[in-house]
Amino acid sequence: MTKQHVRKSFILDTNVILHDSSCIKHFDEHDIIVPITVLEELDHFKKGSQSVNFHAREFVRSLDDLSSNKLFNGGVSLGEGKGRLSIKLEQEPHPELRRHFPASAKPDHQILNICYHLYKEDSSQSFILVTKDVNLRMKAKAVGLMAENYITDHVKDLGALYTGTRVINDSPFGLIDELHTSEEIPANDLDLPQGESLTANEFIILREANKSALATYHSGENKIQVVHKQKVCGIMPRNAEQSFAVHALCNTGVPLVTISGKAGTGKTLLALAAALEQRKNYRQIMLARPVVPLSNKDLGFLPGDIQSKIGPYMQPLYDNLAVIRSQFSEKSKMHQKIHDLLEEKKLIIEPLAYIRGRSLVKMYIIIDEAQNLTPHEVKTIITRAGENTKIVFTGDVHQIDHPYLDSQSNGLSYLIEKMRGQHLYSHITLQKGERSTLSMLASELL
Repeated sequence: MTKQHVRKSFILDTNVILHDSSCIKHFDEHDIIVPITVLEELDHFKKGSQSVNFHAREFVRSLDDLSSNKLFNGGVSLGEGKGRLSIKLEQEPHPELRRHFPASAKPDHQILNICYHLYKEDSSQSFILVTKDVNLRMKAKAVGLMAENYITDHVKDLGALYTGTRVINDSPFGLIDELHTSEEIPANDLDLPQGESLTANEFIILREANKSALATYHSGENKIQVVHKQKVCGIMPRNAEQSFAVHALCNTGVPLVTISGKAGTGKTLLALAAALEQRKNYRQIMLARPVVPLSNKDLGFLPGDIQSKIGPYMQPLYDNLAVIRSQFSEKSKMHQKIHDLLEEKKLIIEPLAYIRGRSLVKMYIIIDEAQNLTPHEVKTIITRAGENTKIVFTGDVHQIDHPYLDSQSNGLSYLIEKMRGQHLYSHITLQKGERSTLSMLASELL
């Protein structure tokens, strides 16, 4: 006998909607339930220019388009082949739930209470709470409810995430000498294993006996081109991956670059040095990073004026700039040039939220700590890029500070997976820490 397909009902938490306002489109034929508590929480997020504010407004508008009394009575169809969307009102705390979670105005407990009532009213149905809050998932499971994370935009296999580099240990005899002599060779000369192919702008380390070469794949011409070690604004790459990063950062034909790696691998330093080296090609250099305050509170909670508020978050960017300036004597032209760029606001360092609404034309933009962005925020930034703008995202996909993101759901991982193979995109994962021997030891052992 064929197993009958079970129709499910997914109850959405507020953080799912604030992460992706289009989430109701991604549950196929299954039903969606929005607790009234969620709508009340969304009301607090409608004003503002942050990503969460955008999602709150968009979701409320989509509900308004579906406006019907049926939302509170049986639900409204979301279209052919889709389930129904309904809103559930609050109920008195369930006696069994009250034993574990005291009655309170806490939104999480109100959402949990609605889920518990639904489950108890019809245990034959499959009710699943969808939330990005780990604690709420644990609470739900503790009282026998099913709970899941929202994983529509998750990277499926983080272990297989594109690194941007391929090592060929036994390259054909004489190929490295030919590459060094002619600067480029046909890609077909590599003789890759059957079933394997090169990715656009992929970097290659070729090894043959006691010889080696660094190269990259130009998909448009189907050629392998040599990558030279290049100093940028006084900073010299210290390993192969850093040389690849500098090549991508200085390649005007590649307007989108991602650089990932753990702390101390030189991601931000190289990006800033390359931007300063390329400054004549752009009208402005912008360094930005998302602000993820402690306890997930807004900057308004902090004392002082706006510069005092953002100073601690931007300090790592100023530190990298100081390293570059230290490569030159105080009387040198380059040292003075960096000072002038800051004074003339041709080099600016700002929180990421401040670039909203700006015209991003002919700019070199570096987004630091990109792992703390959602996939939607990454998309918003890239889609704002104008002509002759280059955008660089740097970060460590394993070092997440955002309360509702992880290594699989953050915007940087999502971007690397989705953009792989595009001829306008290049990625490199930096493996070796270059900050100091002590820093490397601590990173490995602690």
